[in-house]
Amino acid sequence: MVLLDMTLPSPEENLACDEVLLERCEAGEWDETLRFWEPPEPFVVVGLSNRVEREVNVAACRERGAAITRRRSGGGAVVQAVGCLNMALVLSMERDPALARVGETNRWIMARQRDALQPLVDGRITLEGDTDLALDWRKFSGNASRRKRRRVLFHGTFLLGMDIGLMDDLLATPSRAPKYREGRSHAEFVTNLPALKEDVKQALIEAWGARDAAPDPPMEAIGRLARDVYGSPEWTFRRR
Repeated sequence: MVLLDMTLPSPEENLACDEVLLERCEAGEWDETLRFWEPPEPFVVVGLSNRVEREVNVAACRERGAAITRRRSGGGAVVQAVGCLNMALVLSMERDPALARVGETNRWIMARQRDALQPLVDGRITLEGDTDLALDWRKFSGNASRRKRRRVLFHGTFLLGMDIGLMDDLLATPSRAPKYREGRSHAEFVTNLPALKEDVKQALIEAWGARDAAPDPPMEAIGRLARDVYGSPEWTFRRR
């Protein structure tokens, strides 16, 4: 597995990078990949099936100059900002039989990441909902996935010093929520993991065996996808 620690300049390019890595791995042009990136400023990402007007406080985003984007994977709307460590993991489905099915994939990957991070904190880390990691019943990591025929992209965020108040400002109450949320507001439901960023990165690197440096990513393909899809209002504000 190769390691790519790279943040691109725009939200659209960072989303496009995950997709291009999945496509290149699927085509056999890249090895399995672990990528890290960190947003320099706030923006919002909605899931594939979300309606922006239902999940996002659009007026507040425009007032703050926070971009709104849409990813190709599922799940709900999230705020990206300083203090969010993003991870993208592209795995071969031949790695383990659990990767053949969505639910088992989620549990298999998140269990490995829970076990990697548990030694870094005093509280108890648990798997909650479909794709959450929680510390003492409060969410600090949300994840989503996209599958091809031979490869799966599993990507998500670890909160490590984020301004949680941004979620209440920029997001609406979600239309769908896991049972363990129990009606809590964003600020009541979410927490930062009390661990150092470099320690979290190293724990995940060791958990996945990302021993080799990745080659330069295909920036032309990333830029084209960022412009034509992720930067398109028709894509972001679509209703289906």
